[in-house]
Amino acid sequence: MTSETQRTVQPEDLFQLQFLQDAKLSPSGKQVAYCISHVDTAQDEEYCAIWVLSPQTGEARQLTDGLAVDSNPVWSPDERQIAFFSNRSGVKQLHTISVDGGEMQMLTDLPQGVGRGPAWSPDGKHIAFSARATSEPVFPTKPYRVTRKIYRLDAMGYLHNAVHDLFVVPAAGGEARNLTRDENHNCRYTAPEWSPDSQEILFTTTFFPDEYRFFAALRVANLNGEVRDLVREWGYASYSAVWSPDGASVIFVGNRIEAPFSAQNHLWVVDSKGGTPDCRTTGLVGNVEGPLQADMPVGYRDYPKFQVAEDGRNAYVRIQDGGKMQVYRVALQGDIDCEMVVGGDRACYPIGLHDGRLLISASNLNVPPNLYQVDVDGADERQLTHFNAELLASVAQPETVRLSCTSSDGVPVEGWLMKPPGGSPPYPTILYIHGGPHHGWGHIFSFDFQMLAGAGYAVLLVNYRGSTGYGDSFSNAINGPHLMELEYADLMAAVDHAIEEGLADPDRMGVCGLSYGGCMSCWIITHTDRFKAAVPENPVTNRATWYGVSDMGPTHPESIGGHLFEVPEAYRRVSSITYAHRCTTPTLLIQGEKDLRVPTEQSEQFYTVLRANGCTVEMLRLPESPHSASVGGPLEIRRAQNEALLDWMNRYVPVAG
Repeated sequence: MTSETQRTVQPEDLFQLQFLQDAKLSPSGKQVAYCISHVDTAQDEEYCAIWVLSPQTGEARQLTDGLAVDSNPVWSPDERQIAFFSNRSGVKQLHTISVDGGEMQMLTDLPQGVGRGPAWSPDGKHIAFSARATSEPVFPTKPYRVTRKIYRLDAMGYLHNAVHDLFVVPAAGGEARNLTRDENHNCRYTAPEWSPDSQEILFTTTFFPDEYRFFAALRVANLNGEVRDLVREWGYASYSAVWSPDGASVIFVGNRIEAPFSAQNHLWVVDSKGGTPDCRTTGLVGNVEGPLQADMPVGYRDYPKFQVAEDGRNAYVRIQDGGKMQVYRVALQGDIDCEMVVGGDRACYPIGLHDGRLLISASNLNVPPNLYQVDVDGADERQLTHFNAELLASVAQPETVRLSCTSSDGVPVEGWLMKPPGGSPPYPTILYIHGGPHHGWGHIFSFDFQMLAGAGYAVLLVNYRGSTGYGDSFSNAINGPHLMELEYADLMAAVDHAIEEGLADPDRMGVCGLSYGGCMSCWIITHTDRFKAAVPENPVTNRATWYGVSDMGPTHPESIGGHLFEVPEAYRRVSSITYAHRCTTPTLLIQGEKDLRVPTEQSEQFYTVLRANGCTVEMLRLPESPHSASVGGPLEIRRAQNEALLDWMNRYVPVAG
């Protein structure tokens, strides 16, 4: 199909796309179980089905009926069954099904449903998973008392009722047993991992009642429910962990507890009985398992962990290297040895490893994730799936150019500009700012970019200081007195560069972003009038009040340089509400009404000041929506955000010059 016969991307195309949610390689390496989502537009419902694929033949067959959200498939050790989660009973429960199909068996009937996992024991006898220990609502309906320092979390609720415990259930059926009855336990970040001898389970716990930091302690539980810490007493935090093949050690991704919140992660090895961890990525600039921000209605239900070779000598880990997510081989013994083996302008996730062949998922700016197999040295790569090929072939997609500019103080900054198909420069341009701030843009699919480019806009993406993937000095730079100042300088330098290159039209520019992207959008429009429209989504606008109402408020002193009562002037200085009275940019605020990360009062304050000052402003409120609902929430929420963003830009940033 030629560009003359292709159409442009439309907002409703989001609901025609299929998204890979999870994939697991079978123990023999001969089969892959994966989940693919789809939207039934007639029912206005999203579903997810499990499929089984042969990497050798490329043949795929649907295993579950696709009339529910079936997710998180794991293989039984004999490869005869698959365990998975499904909401087909109304609440997410654990099920099993024969790999040949047929009737499925529901193994749990917990009123509160299940959480993370599942994990099938190597001896085939048990399946582990996490679940809330109570069926009480996570947003209490009766009077309750708060005693924790971090007492609620966005998209989870109030932690007293949201905390997860570790459960095991007989694989053949029977009663699920709670192994960790402790209100401090929370398995939110990683699924449980069985030891090779099936006697212990590795898991993470977070949000201890008397601690502010968002770190995860690595722990081990045996089948009697006895729990021991693995690295916390040595001062380390873990976010993703697996056993070595012989069970003698544990490999984990994390950092020192004392490290700044903005510090990049490393890969560590620790004796399975405990001790001081050994860092295996010392000197590496990239961020181990670092986050590239995407705008897809689904991500992985549980992000794929790194893979460890059968001989235990190497791990294959995704590492954020600027705007790329690449797979590195990391030696687990001896001298430090890190080598990129699978790369390119894309985001790669290692999913499985068998007999020297990696199973990976890969995405780029124009194509959602697909499955591939590749040798561990990067040779003989083969694409296994071609999701959305027909739809993508029918639409004209943007060309992306990399931009490299220098900020006002001489620091190099990386960015990208996606050109609208069929357009002529200089383009009407939307500066789309990523959140975090310790995330990054890069070569991963985001629907908003496609939608804006399809409407005739260039999309400018910038990894400003604070972004990950460029080393600790870059991500830590914004902590302290230069907060907001450096991000603003970097973003404006990229805008100036795009204009100087003849790509961006200085008279037709808009700005938008979610979370910290919304925060920076509000900062920008209170410091310059060069943008004709702004769409901040869930923005921080008043750091003084945010300090006391956000689930992340207790971590804020690290980035500002002290508590509100210690440095009140610093909080005032870095808050866009301080300067909101001088904003003249037409602004649409988008706000989730159940956002505990950036509660509604942040948008409400900004809205009130702009209205009082006579600035054009509206607010789109998203009922029952947490912080990132416009990315992965209900269909009506995603649709509302897409349409509102495009409509506001069309009103004030004309595509026609």
